[in-house]
Amino acid sequence: MEIPRLDTARLILLPLQSDDALQVQQVFPRWEIVRHLVNTVPWPFPADGASHYIDDIALPAMAAGQAWHWSLRHRSQPDNLIGLISLRLGAEDNRGFWLVPEWQGQGLMSEACELVTAFWFEHLQQPRLRVPKAMDNHASRRISERTGMRLVDTYRKTFVEGELEAGTWELTREEWLARQTSD
Repeated sequence: MEIPRLDTARLILLPLQSDDALQVQQVFPRWEIVRHLVNTVPWPFPADGASHYIDDIALPAMAAGQAWHWSLRHRSQPDNLIGLISLRLGAEDNRGFWLVPEWQGQGLMSEACELVTAFWFEHLQQPRLRVPKAMDNHASRRISERTGMRLVDTYRKTFVEGELEAGTWELTREEWLARQTSD
């Protein structure tokens, strides 16, 4: 399946490509972005970290039909990458994202999440979306709450910052469809 470009009122979501590595390497390695990511993200972030992730992990998973990754770009600055959002097949971790701090607090990631969640349920026909996250990542938790997800499990997990209380948020296709008809 070809990964489509997706659009919201304020965002352009372009399928991730090798050429994005330079911008990712410039904007991603910041503590406020990486601290709540899983500890498989190397920290300090290596000089080739973005190209390794994109070329060796993300693009092969996209080609295999196991993952869908998009770069986020604001319509006012379409040449500038401001974050990433991803969907992944699997039982426990289906969506991840990050956004540079300069663009946070404007509802942009909620917009992107709504769009990729629709893609997950409508185009990929998946039965449920599960998203683990650090419990003290309040902004990410608010996005899950606003998009109709519910907390289904809590546990300890190791993030870049260290071992923290974590939770898994879930939304079923039926719950998502019910929200679409009520909106």
